[in-house]
Amino acid sequence: MISRRNIRVKVMQTLYSIETMEFDIKPGQEVKILQKHFDQTRQLFVYLIYFITEVARYSETSAHQRASKHLPSEEDLHVNIKSAGNEIIWRIFQDASYQKALKEDKPFLLVDKELVRKIYQLLAATPEYQEYIAIESRDNKGEKDILTFIFSNLLLPSNDFMSHVEELFTNWDDDCDMINLLVINYLQKPGSYNFQEILSREKWEYGKKLLETVLEKKETTLGLIKPKLNNWDSERIATLDMILMEMGVCEFLFFETIPPKVTINEYIDLAKDYSTPQSGQFVNGILDNIHKDLVKENTMNKVNFRKS
Repeated sequence: MISRRNIRVKVMQTLYSIETMEFDIKPGQEVKILQKHFDQTRQLFVYLIYFITEVARYSETSAHQRASKHLPSEEDLHVNIKSAGNEIIWRIFQDASYQKALKEDKPFLLVDKELVRKIYQLLAATPEYQEYIAIESRDNKGEKDILTFIFSNLLLPSNDFMSHVEELFTNWDDDCDMINLLVINYLQKPGSYNFQEILSREKWEYGKKLLETVLEKKETTLGLIKPKLNNWDSERIATLDMILMEMGVCEFLFFETIPPKVTINEYIDLAKDYSTPQSGQFVNGILDNIHKDLVKENTMNKVNFRKS
């Protein structure tokens, strides 16, 4: 479910944490830091699913509160609670991996109940919701559509909700595009993901190997990078730029199935997104020069990409 780009981001962040620590880390701690980054992605995913279901189910809470008024009106006594019984929600609740994730991540301890209420009130006032509850029968498409509407049209555009999520999850900016797609796909097909395996074994091994290789081969990578810096003082180059170049060189040398052009383009994009305005061009120039030298020296063992 997690893309290689996101894996590279997690590895970059782990390396940056290690680089800026004021003390040496214990053996194996770097992998635990990386795992924590992936755990945060799962926790964010679980929380968003949980919040969506809480908004839909709030119709039942609202109905109870309105009926409990001292002098309830006829409208108060007949609040439509169709969304609380949404069949997709119950399929989600029947998902064993989701239930396990609820126990492990405990999103119910983080949820802002007042914000749930406010979002529900916005939902209840929309024509889409009124149309949904006006239809007595349930159909699969309608059940999915109203949950997707809550997420895409009410939660994501809400400044209050975005502030709430950003406060809880520092990884929101890094993961939002990928997570949004995961949420939409999961609502369309509940039970399609294993929350305990949000990262496949193959991708975990890639991320772990990349992290360990950058740390173990630092002397080798710096030996290739520093001669290309010309008049640049390596100590004054942005820490992230150095980390991204080290990661790129490691992919050149030790990841035979990743095409060099893919590696260069990926790290250019990461440099643009996470470092200085000039970093994309700078990282591009260094990695491209190193790549040309490695091709000339025939020191890259790339499967099917030796002439790329």
